[in-house]
Amino acid sequence: MLRRVDCHLCRHYYVTWDERFPHGCRRMGFKSGRYPNDEVRSVMQGETCRLFESRLNAAPPTKS
Repeated sequence: MLRRVDCHLCRHYYVTWDERFPHGCRRMGFKSGRYPNDEVRSVMQGETCRLFESRLNAAPPTKS
């Protein structure tokens, strides 16, 4: 079953200040003009991102 990943719901997704590359993935360490999942699908022959982690279920960050 093909799972559609919404980058906006991923805890690793962020919006950059770079006009040419406005979408970023902290986990994979890149910025792109397209959503990170779209970049992954183009490289991985249609497979969705395997590093998706929902920000909705994420534990709050701990203070050290």
